[in-house]
Amino acid sequence: MIPHARRIMASSFTVVPFAPAHLPALADLWVATWAKTMPEIDFEARRPWFLDHIAELHGHGAETHVALDAPAGAPAGFVIIDPRTGYLDQLAVAPAHWGQGAAEALMDAAKRRAPGGIALDVNQDNPRAVAFYKRLGFEIASAGQNPMSGRAIWRMEWRPAA
Repeated sequence: MIPHARRIMASSFTVVPFAPAHLPALADLWVATWAKTMPEIDFEARRPWFLDHIAELHGHGAETHVALDAPAGAPAGFVIIDPRTGYLDQLAVAPAHWGQGAAEALMDAAKRRAPGGIALDVNQDNPRAVAFYKRLGFEIASAGQNPMSGRAIWRMEWRPAA
């Protein structure tokens, strides 16, 4: 079995590699997660962008890993990581699964796929996410602006312990 294809157990979630059959549920999850996080933005209207974006990322070598709710087998969250660059493009967990370990399981998978380090951009006005990444050892490296929304972002980075 190739290393990134192994199943990873964490709390009540199993992390598996993306399969095309996951895509409709991941799009629903992405819309629901962002709508709860930033209700002032119409993420349903951004669904086509997300579907095109994930296809483009996969076309350039990024990988999606999906956390399945162990009892139901339904997607509870996903992470998109480019193992070559260490850039984490997306981490989304369904609001019903917040605080239950899915995000940690997905980040463990991302760290295994990019063991040299991970960089990501997070909205500065999303303190819950910033605190989560800090708890996992990420540090703020710089400030910037999201080109799509215009919102202020932090570039955060994680490097393995030396």
